[in-house]
Amino acid sequence: MTENRLGNRRGLLAISPLVVFLLVYLLSSLVTGDFYKIPISASFLIASVYAFCISEGGSMANKVEMFSKGAGDRNILLMIWIYILAGAFSQSAVTIGAVDTTVHIALKFVSPKLMLAGLFFTACFVSFSMGTSVGTAVTLLPMTPGIAEQTGYSLALLAAIVIGGAFFGDNLSFISDTTIAATKTQNVEMSDKFKSNIKVAGPAAAVVLIIYVLLGRSTGYAISATETIEWVKIIPYILIIVLSICKVNVALALALGIVSCGLIGFLTGSLSWSGWMISMGDGISSMGELIIVTLLAGGLLELIRVNGGLDYIIQILRPMSKGKIGAQISIALLVSIAGFCTANNTVAIITTGKIAKQITENFSLNPKKTASILDTFSCIVQSIIPYGAQLLLVTSLVGLSALEVIPLLYYPMVLCLFSVIALFRTK
Repeated sequence: MTENRLGNRRGLLAISPLVVFLLVYLLSSLVTGDFYKIPISASFLIASVYAFCISEGGSMANKVEMFSKGAGDRNILLMIWIYILAGAFSQSAVTIGAVDTTVHIALKFVSPKLMLAGLFFTACFVSFSMGTSVGTAVTLLPMTPGIAEQTGYSLALLAAIVIGGAFFGDNLSFISDTTIAATKTQNVEMSDKFKSNIKVAGPAAAVVLIIYVLLGRSTGYAISATETIEWVKIIPYILIIVLSICKVNVALALALGIVSCGLIGFLTGSLSWSGWMISMGDGISSMGELIIVTLLAGGLLELIRVNGGLDYIIQILRPMSKGKIGAQISIALLVSIAGFCTANNTVAIITTGKIAKQITENFSLNPKKTASILDTFSCIVQSIIPYGAQLLLVTSLVGLSALEVIPLLYYPMVLCLFSVIALFRTK
């Protein structure tokens, strides 16, 4: 009994840095009364210092090495390269007028009452085509301030619509990292996982689409005469979508998008060489805090993992696997907690995939459904944590606090409801 209690104490101590992070961030924001004033990077820094203090691992040099290993993880660095390219592309597109042109097209051809539903449908289509929620957010979020200004819709609502639609595709796309991870860990075909997944995500998206249609009916704005549309300026966005459909790597797609912005800017006279350099530099600089947060989170979560925090969480959830329904619930909780701890839905699936497969075999679960559960719940968690990459992009690209957007994330909420109901069905 003493050993078990000691194990529990160590486990709780191992995951305590996450609690410190949340308390520092939330309490500081509540004290100031303004979530804009508290940098999430500072909260992660305090939690990281605390993690160093409570970590086992010998000398400080060893702890620094462990922290650096987490920060320098392959997946972390890949995200950072994408952030850098995304920042350069986003600001370049703004500078040449691609964002304004896209907004003008939307205002001209989409009925005011269908603007919200149209934006959600577009985000769903783009994310399914690209297979990445981050890429979708980078592509569509810069358009939302212009739409908000022209229509009077809440910017937070528009940003939430984009994020919700982005996770629809991330959850279902055949080229999504989460789909690949979920199907590979459970040894099932992508098409089979899609068929199981769409039974939950499809109805959820339909309900949310109806909600946005109903919300749009009450709009009072009217579309004013729009200026002449320079269609050539939307080519960078179309290029990225087409390249993604063709399964081109997102980093390469963004790089080609940056080049297309420069060429179009030069041809239309809206951009000079120095202007292009400045816009790319400004875009990269705007991603500074996001990059720092990603590095700090990677290092912090590695210390938590090395100290046994994730193993402890998995250990305390295993007894829940009693009967098929209990087994499915435990798989959902496992991947959700892993997502909460890692702030990366793909890593969460990879971390818990083997255990989920073992539970599936022990209780004769349908592996297609297990793959669907892993993918769906990892995406739900990723969409609502304020330190997830997608909500951090909201802050970087739109200037909103993640906590302003979270209550308006209707799709993840409805998807969660439908997914929980599905857990109580064993077929």
